[in-house]
Amino acid sequence: MKISIGTNIKDGPWGGGNLFAINLTNYLRGNGHEVVYDLNDSNIDIILMTEPRKTSESSAFTNYDIQKYLTYKNSSALVVHRINECDERKTTNYVNKYLLNANKVADATIYVSSWIKSIFDNLEIEKKDNFVVLAGANKKIFNNSGYKSREKNDKYKIVTHHWGGNKNKGFDIYELLDTLLDEKKWSNLIEFKYIGNLPKNFKFKNVKHVKPLSGQLLADEIKKSHIYLTASLNEPSGNHHIEGAQCGLPLLYIESGGIPEYCIGYGIGFNNTNFLDKLSLMIENYEKEVIKVKTYPRNSDLMSEEFLTIFQNLIDKKDAIIELRSNSYKYSTLGALNYKISEKFHSPKKLKK
Repeated sequence: MKISIGTNIKDGPWGGGNLFAINLTNYLRGNGHEVVYDLNDSNIDIILMTEPRKTSESSAFTNYDIQKYLTYKNSSALVVHRINECDERKTTNYVNKYLLNANKVADATIYVSSWIKSIFDNLEIEKKDNFVVLAGANKKIFNNSGYKSREKNDKYKIVTHHWGGNKNKGFDIYELLDTLLDEKKWSNLIEFKYIGNLPKNFKFKNVKHVKPLSGQLLADEIKKSHIYLTASLNEPSGNHHIEGAQCGLPLLYIESGGIPEYCIGYGIGFNNTNFLDKLSLMIENYEKEVIKVKTYPRNSDLMSEEFLTIFQNLIDKKDAIIELRSNSYKYSTLGALNYKISEKFHSPKKLKK
């Protein structure tokens, strides 16, 4: 198969969508499939729409680009839309509407959690093949090899990391921890490290702040701690807690969004009213939780295998899928001419292979 992934891949520390595209690419290529990041070729089998918003730095092509491609270049390509974003996460009021409209070009939809699927189901997204595939991190990098759990008399070292500096990433809880560390009762018991970007004009007093890291440097830094904390609100999936769990750290996680789907059974959940009680419970049960998290199942190979299976099943019923499409891809001579002119002068830039 030839698969086009709609992500403009970035080097170095970036968001979870970037890591998703890298991990999926590596798996697909490792299994003999061709991966591109544009719509230049006329023999693409699967188009994976990951970020249709033209204004996003992560977007390689939009739903409108896909519609033109199907109409004037290759009507037999199948389109899969991965939905991992929503207004509920960023407290905006336009993302859901945009993604609903973009989804009209898709033949199938893959959600990163049942939680975000329920949001779009309630918005009456078009009924078509839809799936939930949980995200995963690269197990060659994020694993518990070399991880040392807490030794007696050590402080409990807590860590979290985020690329985005949005306050909804959990900064009310992180700020609470920062304040708690003013008290000797807590400063003698715990430490807290934050890796990543901070909200504008935000500063910690007692928390160690580390600049954004990625890959092995990030994994090594996570493994220096004992407990992984995530307080990110309305997170559809996220990669941070997955990376923490794969590194061997039990999870202290907020019961919000899709996060519990990734964390239940491998740590202790909390809400905004019982955080201190649950933190104390984690400290009390730390040794038991460390043992549980050793069997954490999510990783990018499992995720990618599920994607590949979906792609193959869609290809097997391609004719029936194309037959069910609307008449929105009607060919016109003028439209074809405009498309060719646009390709010649505004061809999408070739991205990394």
